[in-house]
Amino acid sequence: MYFIGIDVSKAKLDCSLLLDVATSKRRAKAAANSKAGIADLLAWCAKQHVLPHELRAILEGTGVYHEQAALALTDAGVTVSIVNPAQVKDFGRSLGIRTKTDGVDSLILARYGALLNPKPWHPPSQEARVLQALLSRREAIAQDLQRERNRLEKAGATDTPALIHQSLLDSIAFLEKQLAKLQHDIDEHIHKHPGLKADRELLTSIPAVGPQVGNHLLSVMHNHCFQSAEQLAAYLGLVPVERQSGTSLLGRPRLSKAGPARIRAILYMAAVVGTQHNPHLKALYLRLQARGKTKMSALGAVMRKLAHLCFGVLKTRQPYRPDYGIPA
Repeated sequence: MYFIGIDVSKAKLDCSLLLDVATSKRRAKAAANSKAGIADLLAWCAKQHVLPHELRAILEGTGVYHEQAALALTDAGVTVSIVNPAQVKDFGRSLGIRTKTDGVDSLILARYGALLNPKPWHPPSQEARVLQALLSRREAIAQDLQRERNRLEKAGATDTPALIHQSLLDSIAFLEKQLAKLQHDIDEHIHKHPGLKADRELLTSIPAVGPQVGNHLLSVMHNHCFQSAEQLAAYLGLVPVERQSGTSLLGRPRLSKAGPARIRAILYMAAVVGTQHNPHLKALYLRLQARGKTKMSALGAVMRKLAHLCFGVLKTRQPYRPDYGIPA
């Protein structure tokens, strides 16, 4: 197996094909970040006597620019791994590498793959990718709408020309239409795919998980492969990180916050609702507060428990049971 590290940017792919792990002997190649560029890269690898089924590509999961390359490589028969950029950065420091260039970054990725053997990445289904794109677009429109509403509020408090005021009203009306259409498209897309529809019904059977929370968690859990509830919580950045060393450092545990911040914000609001309306979350919240935990610490645990409940209903294929595991 040969390892190739690919440093991804918007326009190009900087690649390092690792020929010898011990000596870090490599061949370097730059290709366009496009399907044609991937084809050119694979042709170059063939000239190095490396076929797609012998190749392990290591990419960082940064933004959206890696997605096309990862899908094209997977379709060509290459085994792809998408790794955490923070872990790769720490790995490079552990090797004593301080230089920061695209070529060096691609070599670090190749060595990371060869030494740590990260798990293979499996592309999500087409319907899951479409759902993610729809939700991202809806979120962007919702943010634009809120900004325009804020501008209208400020315009009402200042001496704003009537033309500007009308422009804001027209923009708000247009964005409201767009938001309603996107929400309809999201609901229709989920309704057309039985797997998505069934899973959303399971998720929304949990008190505190409404349609919007359910849609976002549905997208996360269909676009990533989680083997356990702990893996889901870790991806969402909900696991506690300890800060303790000898007697000189004794910090409070904090959430890792390593995952998507927007999903975490949505889960926070759901957790607040859950402390009032979900028996499992309410019991956990009260128990932790009785033990002296702060409100935020207890809510962090409630968010983690909510993620576990979401994983549980999909794994067991059973809707939420409010009496499960709670003594009579």
